Amino acid sequence: METTVCPWCQTEIVWDEEIGPEDNCPYCQNELKGYRTLNIQIGDEEEEESEEDVDWEEGEEADGTPLWAEEDMQHQLPPSIRTLDKFEESHDLMNYEESVEKILDEQEEVPECPKCRDYMVLAGTQEFSGQGFVPSQFSALKAPVIQPPFRVNVYICTGCFHVETNLTEEDRLRMVNHLSSEQA
Repeated sequence: METTVCPWCQTEIVWDEEIGPEDNCPYCQNELKGYRTLNIQIGDEEEEESEEDVDWEEGEEADGTPLWAEEDMQHQLPPSIRTLDKFEESHDLMNYEESVEKILDEQEEVPECPKCRDYMVLAGTQEFSGQGFVPSQFSALKAPVIQPPFRVNVYICTGCFHVETNLTEEDRLRMVNHLSSEQA
């Protein structure tokens, strides 16, 4: 079996011999052949190549004209999604990380943040009663997908502080039972 390491997510990919390698990483979906690196020589260990020695460089046409316009190359990278990085100078993030690890070890579910891929901690539960919640009605169902009261788990990302919710285990089961019996 042929193995490859994705340059984007650093995941080792084992390809099926019959299918062979694909163009995209099956984990992060990034293009495997589109990854570009810059090699910079430091020091005077090797003589610099003259322009006559180089036919063309990556990022240039064979005649030496750039593939990208100058303004495209000046594009700035977006600021870090990890809001936590802003607090690095004023807080001891090592203690923060240790506390987060202890909390995550106790959690039954450890979801990954959809924004920055850090782990999320369970902050608590929130109950939805009939007040303020309007269930959707579908013609395929006799009753709404879920009836109040129900509870959701509230998760907070430890890196970007994004908040996500999902149904508690008992309400997931209640919803599955309800939708299963609707078809019976």
